[in-house]
Amino acid sequence: MMQRSGRFLVRIAWGIFMFIVVFLLYKAGDKLLTARGHGNVSLESYVFTESNRELLNPNRGFYYIYGFYINDEDTDFRQEVSNRFSRDRETKLALVQINLQDFRDRPISKKGLENLEELLRELGQVDKRLILRFLYDWDGENEEYEPENIDLILQHIRQVAPLLREYKDLIFTMQGLFVGNWGEMWGTSYSDPSSIQRLAKELMEATDPSTFLAVRMPMQWRMATQIGEATKVVRGDGTLASRLGLFNDGMLGSWSDYGTYGEQTKEEHGYFTYWNREQELEFQEILCKNVPMGGEVIIDNSYNDFENALQDMKRMHVTYLNKDYDRNVLDKWARYTVNEEGCFQGMDGLSYMERHLGYRLLIHQAALDYQYIEDILSVNIEVQNVGFAPVYHETKVWVVLKEEEGNAVHSYLIDYDPGILSGGCDTEACSMIHEEISLAGWTGGRYGVYLDIQDAATGERILLANEQDPEEYGYKVGTMVITSASK
Repeated sequence: MMQRSGRFLVRIAWGIFMFIVVFLLYKAGDKLLTARGHGNVSLESYVFTESNRELLNPNRGFYYIYGFYINDEDTDFRQEVSNRFSRDRETKLALVQINLQDFRDRPISKKGLENLEELLRELGQVDKRLILRFLYDWDGENEEYEPENIDLILQHIRQVAPLLREYKDLIFTMQGLFVGNWGEMWGTSYSDPSSIQRLAKELMEATDPSTFLAVRMPMQWRMATQIGEATKVVRGDGTLASRLGLFNDGMLGSWSDYGTYGEQTKEEHGYFTYWNREQELEFQEILCKNVPMGGEVIIDNSYNDFENALQDMKRMHVTYLNKDYDRNVLDKWARYTVNEEGCFQGMDGLSYMERHLGYRLLIHQAALDYQYIEDILSVNIEVQNVGFAPVYHETKVWVVLKEEEGNAVHSYLIDYDPGILSGGCDTEACSMIHEEISLAGWTGGRYGVYLDIQDAATGERILLANEQDPEEYGYKVGTMVITSASK
């Protein structure tokens, strides 16, 4: 009997102890909820699929060419720009060529600079970023129009420098170094390494650090930078090498891209000369993960048959192409039918190329998680780039939580650079956008969770290649429901 009574008392004591523990936990939980200001948190993460839709995003895609003379004459650039751009609603880039041949033997006059400023001001009213090229020749007869002394060209660069810096947000990249037939850096007296280095250095100093520059050939890039290996380029370090890209107006025109490449290897010919096609493509595949390249495809031949062109354009990380030239090549792509698994099956080749020029970002998957003890919402969004090239210009990436039945908006600027995704031959790679958000003090409600990526210079939203459409606050990746503390 004594043993039974003892066990009974132990059970009663244990029960009382457990009651006290539960009561204390209840009171602690009640205080915790009171301190937090809310009750339970439930989450839903959305599933994303890739679409084949066209995306008119900044700093990529097809372009048309617009040429303007700068001289001492009165010119109504407002009317001229308005008339010439009025039908161009399908591109986000424009190649603007500015002809300075009226000043081949003298500095640019005050009136000439005023005209240039007016032109740039009016171009700022057009919804496009500029591929800007200064030149002296439109006829393939550069020697008749180019200044006879390089010092005058250098002076011209210094004269336009204040305007290039003032209108930096208009400019995606600057092509060429003012010299050569059509500004393409051939047919000029200034193609030697020393001249290229002087011109490139002057143009770098004349422009804002955010402005990319470009030379016509990889060989000229190596001459200008005095760097023989693209692996030595550090993205965004402010050097000439980190800003100097390429433009190829003989793209896919022949085995040499019409004189862009040579026949010998770098080991046979040296670092600062032409290399064979394969080695130059390897060079560009590395270099153009950091700096942009584009141009125009020319002359219908096997190198620009769709499948061959696709592989080379991936390796070159092509961001922009002329939509007018060469129509024979572009029409050949338009007649081709894409045969690959996924959303592009059956699309014509020209539309496929357009959609993959430059970057093409999409949400691979999204996951929302709640850490109860810390009272933290964890947002994880995997992003993929299936385009030919990276995002080169600075972006702003936001995670936004918007109360669906109220006015509360919580915006978080994320330390994330989508430019780390190079695209091209590496489209399977993903990178993570991650943010942890404290929910302490939040009240009950239903919140949409959004991702918004913007071009930093313009604030323009970067459209993503998912089936979902963007909403006011970006692309909705999920929802969060918070109950009130009383519940």
